Amino acid sequence: MSFVHLHTHSEYSLLDGANRLSDLIRKATEFEMPALALTDHGCMFGAWNFHKMARKEGIKPIVGMEAYVAPGDRRDRSRGGPGDRAHYHLVLLARDLQGYKNLCKLSSIGYTEGFYHKPRLDREVLAQYNEGIIVSSACMAGEVARHLQGGNESGAREAAEWYANVFDGRYYLEVQAHGTPGQAELNQQIFALSKEIGLPVVATNDAHFCTAGDHEAHDILLCIGLGKDHDDPNRMKYDQGLYFKNADEIAEQFPANPEVLENTLAIADTVDLVFEKKYHVPEFPVPEDHDNEADYLEHLALEGAQGRYGDPLPSEIKERFDYEMGVIKGTGYAGYFLITADFIRWARDNDIPVGPGRGSAAGSLVSYALGITNLDPIKFDLLFERFLNPERISMPDIDIDFCYERRSEVIDYTREKYGRDAVGQIITFGTMKSRAVIKDVGRVLGFEPSETDRIAKLIPNAPGQAFTVQEAVDGLKEVKALYKQDDRHRQLFDYSMTLEGLARHSSVHAAGVVIAPGPIDDYVPVSTQRNSNGSDDDAMVVTQYDMNALEDAGMLKMDFLGLKTLTVIHDSVEIVKARHGKLANPDNGEEYATVDDIPLDDPAVYKMMARGGTAGVFQFESNLANDKLRAMGCDRFEDLIATNALIRPGPLDSGMTDVFIERKLGRQDVAYPHPDLEQILSPTYGVIVYQEQVMRIASELASFTLGEADVLRKAVGKKNAELIKSELNKFVERAVGRGIDKKIAVDLAEQIETFGRYGFNRSHSAAYSLISYHTAWFKAHYPAEFMAALLSSVLDNTDSVVKYIGACRDLPRFLPKLKDPVKVLPPDVNESGWKFTVTPSGQVRFGLGAVKGVGHGAVQSVLSAREKGAFTSLFDFLERIDIRALNKRACEALIAAGALDAFGHRAQLTAGLESAYSEVQIRQAELESGQGSLFGEASALPRSAPELPRISEWTEPDLLTREKESLGFFISGHPLDQYREVVRAFEPVTSRTLADRPGQPIELPCVVTSVTRQISRKNNQEWGKITVEDFEGTATILAFRETWQNFKEILTQDEVILIRGKVSANERDEEDPPVFLDEVRLLEEVTDGGELAIQIELDTEAELTDEAFA
Repeated sequence: MSFVHLHTHSEYSLLDGANRLSDLIRKATEFEMPALALTDHGCMFGAWNFHKMARKEGIKPIVGMEAYVAPGDRRDRSRGGPGDRAHYHLVLLARDLQGYKNLCKLSSIGYTEGFYHKPRLDREVLAQYNEGIIVSSACMAGEVARHLQGGNESGAREAAEWYANVFDGRYYLEVQAHGTPGQAELNQQIFALSKEIGLPVVATNDAHFCTAGDHEAHDILLCIGLGKDHDDPNRMKYDQGLYFKNADEIAEQFPANPEVLENTLAIADTVDLVFEKKYHVPEFPVPEDHDNEADYLEHLALEGAQGRYGDPLPSEIKERFDYEMGVIKGTGYAGYFLITADFIRWARDNDIPVGPGRGSAAGSLVSYALGITNLDPIKFDLLFERFLNPERISMPDIDIDFCYERRSEVIDYTREKYGRDAVGQIITFGTMKSRAVIKDVGRVLGFEPSETDRIAKLIPNAPGQAFTVQEAVDGLKEVKALYKQDDRHRQLFDYSMTLEGLARHSSVHAAGVVIAPGPIDDYVPVSTQRNSNGSDDDAMVVTQYDMNALEDAGMLKMDFLGLKTLTVIHDSVEIVKARHGKLANPDNGEEYATVDDIPLDDPAVYKMMARGGTAGVFQFESNLANDKLRAMGCDRFEDLIATNALIRPGPLDSGMTDVFIERKLGRQDVAYPHPDLEQILSPTYGVIVYQEQVMRIASELASFTLGEADVLRKAVGKKNAELIKSELNKFVERAVGRGIDKKIAVDLAEQIETFGRYGFNRSHSAAYSLISYHTAWFKAHYPAEFMAALLSSVLDNTDSVVKYIGACRDLPRFLPKLKDPVKVLPPDVNESGWKFTVTPSGQVRFGLGAVKGVGHGAVQSVLSAREKGAFTSLFDFLERIDIRALNKRACEALIAAGALDAFGHRAQLTAGLESAYSEVQIRQAELESGQGSLFGEASALPRSAPELPRISEWTEPDLLTREKESLGFFISGHPLDQYREVVRAFEPVTSRTLADRPGQPIELPCVVTSVTRQISRKNNQEWGKITVEDFEGTATILAFRETWQNFKEILTQDEVILIRGKVSANERDEEDPPVFLDEVRLLEEVTDGGELAIQIELDTEAELTDEAFA
């Protein structure tokens, strides 16, 4: 007896199904099943990938969905129906292409119209989109089943007859072959109903996991999804029989009814669904004087090229232009370029900053001519074939960076132009990765969070070097020991290994946007992203397919990225122009219309970076990048491009980075694998750094076309062993055919495989280096303006603000012409805007938007009132603003932040606020009621403003504490100020450099900013989590058992201390590794006791090591 599973759940039934698509297909193949259906809960998330994978393995894919059906109108969000349920289950299967399209519509409608806890349909839309769909009555939660279980036989009959009438000849009653209590009785009721009304019955198993042995792991998964503990007696549990059974196991359940298995085969035989492979690109509106999109594109591109290079075009440019246009026309992607150029042009016309390019698109001269990119591919030797390969045609991939604050405006423009239902964002799925699954499973099993956190951190997860749980158990001594320690830990790892990699949740891709020729759900299923208020009003459409599936489906997708650095550059320009009236180089007076006109050979920029002044410089802020730029003595734009490519794990681990630096400095001879490669490799001193160099080597030595060379580049980059072997053999054969010695050819092939694997996209590196250079230029020439713009971009990140305030103090170290540091001043209601600004004296002033509890409306009230003149006192301030927009608590925050320091000291202002605020409320109420100054008769005598009380200012610790509460950081001072030389003695150990010292003992002067006392559920032992701060940022300190008991009296908020401990050894890949505490001393006692005398006498400018304080 054969059988086909028609009711199957995968991991895309999120936190409910534990089947991977590959496992389902493997099992179907193993059981010699001719077909397989996928029916995830309410969605089609995995449908495209499932169809593709199943066909590849010779299994007929049946695309389906277990839908949720509302008992009444899908739009009715009140509960109803038997058992007061808001939905029933119903299995829908696409019989053919029309059925698939209708299934996409139905799945989409569930989200866009029927969402109430679940995406729901109703009978109306099921009838409207019934064509090509096969239906079965589903599980115990189906409408027919619910009625039968509730004793409502007439309701069951009515439901079955309705579906049978609508889905004529395509409706089946469903029985299931598992042991869930009540299922056997329900099966008999369904058989009886079938005989009564003459409907066929089909057997399924509602498979939620792969094998019987996976039941416990699936149970853990359910607990994760429901937020329940494994030992909770009241939680939901699934029967252990809900696994992917073979035909014999199904047949055993229905010995008297073999037809229920035969019907699965009959259904599978009727299914004939093959996805169309074609591209779905909207038609771009072409002016009447142009024949088609290709003609119009060539017109616009030629016009743009002539604007860039002059008319007539130089022969080299004309040749490249004609070649690229020929490829674009031949591939049929003219519309793609027109659409992209159009919204970028709209963004620039509306003063929305756009990046110079991203990814391989920067290699296209046509893109440059159209203004899609802003980096000359000829000047920077960038390859078109890296972007669009005529020998391996696929949809172009143009990613665009926009100003972070205004990216949504560009998306809104595309929605208006092409239709609000034709433009959407793209779904992405978060998976249960190694560390996360350990924590999830550990919580369910009752492990302490601190314990699972510690275990999880034993598993490396650096990009390119991450371990799976299985790899950690097999290959890491400490993890293997834990696995063998006891059954409890073995369970933790076993369940984690089973569940690792499953989809955990869906979210919206940070940048992906799809643009369709019409409503997106005409092509692929969609869901929705609701507004922040939870309403459906103008909700954004989100595809149910991820990026890769959309690409296979031929949809036009692109990345609209929000890049804060573009906002920083834009704001820097605005501040410079506002202060100086023009954008110019202050060293030589040369003026520039835009940042694009700034020369790339400014010595001041490279000198600053070679000194290590890269804080705030895009892409080069890390200690690693800083170190490499200093080590090489960067002095040209090519160094920035190379460094962007070389500060990555592959080049670093292979030694390429150091070889590049040594050769640049002349300490190592430059050597070329073959003399013909000198021209290709001389810019990088004989080192293969870029993917484009691999392509040129294949072209130069083995006569590959650049299109063929791109195929080789992809094979090496994707580590496809079979394809690598084929392509490299071709390389060797052709190189030898050109007269290259075979040994040299083989050596070169090995180098291509080794270095090409780590090679970086030069087009992307060059484009991003241009952004880096512009940030560095502003920092070098307009440090105050740049730092104001930079600080504004990180208002919501306390650590970054602290770091950049420190960078303002450090500026003279990297800019010798700057005699004094740039001060960062507290906010001031008479000077500050929403963002950071620069004062007339050249200092940076905090923005009012940085003050906690003070929103846009409140700040706008202050700015509007200030237009009529500066505020003169607390009372004048309160009387002129709208106190409905700026309440008393917000006023207290402004005072604590120092924004009203001009009117008195902060203790006075706080003490006087109550009376002043009350008086203003009375006066404003009188004015609103008409009692104020009507003909001057309402008040016999004007009341005088309340005076501020004559009291002493807060103590400095109290003032700083309140300041930190209102701003999130210290600004007018710092608790460590009196120990500044002591702190310098401990450099380079700071909160910011802890990540560079995994496993190392450290000493860190700091101030305690918060202490959280924790109790271990496992043993009821107390431990502490402490947050500390120094001049550069914050750090987390963990104190366990005796250490906590010994030092918890010292570890109190605002205490200035010296931490001694060890940086977590497994946090190299993380930005903020915790420190495990060994000892704490009050910093005052340490300095008074003379313990630091020797250190303080040292030259604090020198780079001191940990050993100096051992």
